Amino acid sequence: MADISLHYSSKAPLAGTFTAFQQIFATWRQRARERDELSHLDARSLRDLGITPGAAEFEANKPFWRD
Repeated sequence: MADISLHYSSKAPLAGTFTAFQQIFATWRQRARERDELSHLDARSLRDLGITPGAAEFEANKPFWRD
């Protein structure tokens, strides 16, 4: 019978999971912050950005986890 050795990685099996969650949470925080800032812009600023008040309100009211 052949000698079969199992090689285990020195990394924990879930090592990348923590990093992935950190990235997701960072994205969510950024979305929440940007949507909050958008909700506080006045009509003139929205017009300068080329965004209608309705579109700004729609985007600002989306939950942070929705893209």
